[in-house]
This record gives sequence, C-alpha cells and structure tokens, in this order.
Amino acid sequence: MYSDKVIDHFTNPRNVGEIENASGVGTVGNAKCGDIMRIYLDIDDNGVIQDCKFKTFGCGAAVATSSMATELVKGKTIQEALEITNKAVMEALDGLPPVKVHCSLLAEEAIHAALWDYAEKNGIKIEGLEKPKSDIGEEEEEEEY
Repeated sequence: MYSDKVIDHFTNPRNVGEIENASGVGTVGNAKCGDIMRIYLDIDDNGVIQDCKFKTFGCGAAVATSSMATELVKGKTIQEALEITNKAVMEALDGLPPVKVHCSLLAEEAIHAALWDYAEKNGIKIEGLEKPKSDIGEEEEEEEY
C-alpha cells in the first residue's frame, strides 16, 4: 500500500520542528480529514532557502509528504520552490495511494503559504504565487487527478 520511501519518511521524518524568527511560515489544513501542516522557511538575502522545518498533525502520509517537501525545497531559490508540485512530492516518495493524494496537496500548499508569508513580511511580490487557501477541500483534490 505504501512505498518504502513513504514508510521511511513517516518513521524517520526529516526536518521536524520550528525555525525561530522564520522568514516565512505557512499553515494549511484539510477540515475533512483533520490534517494540519505548518512549514517554516529560512530564506537568505539571495532568495535561497537555507533551512526548512515542519510540524504536522495528521496521518502517516501527511507526515511523510511534509518531510519530503522540506527535503525538496532546501537549497532551492524561491522560484524553484514555487515550482515544486504535489506530483513532485508524490514522485519523490514513489507514489501515494489515491485516498492520500490530498496529503501531497497540503505539502504543496504549505510551501506556497510559507512563501506568501515571506513575501508579505518583505513587501514583495513573488511571480506566479497566488494567495494560498488555508483549507484544502475536496474540489482541489479532484482537479489534481
């Protein structure tokens, strides 16, 4: 049902915790399943993500997608991080069961929410970034299949 990578990222999650005085913090959830994901970014003056941490309340797939998402954005520029999709997170984990696809959507949206927070704090506009939703509902899930 779950790939070895999903199990590994659930049982040994990377980058768990908070970043004090984070450059950007994004929190998203899915009211239907109860998952809540918060991503913290530390972005340097050149727009490169130096560190990324997460706190997630949810199922194993939510923890695994959070963990993988933090791994994928570390060392990336803001623009590169913006291009990390839920599909990229799923591929990096060697797939997710269809009923758990929403967890990868949460990871993508949490990254976007943290980037949005960073942009707001710094009074900048990030090309291609739209205001994120705080609740990822079923409508978005269905569009992503």
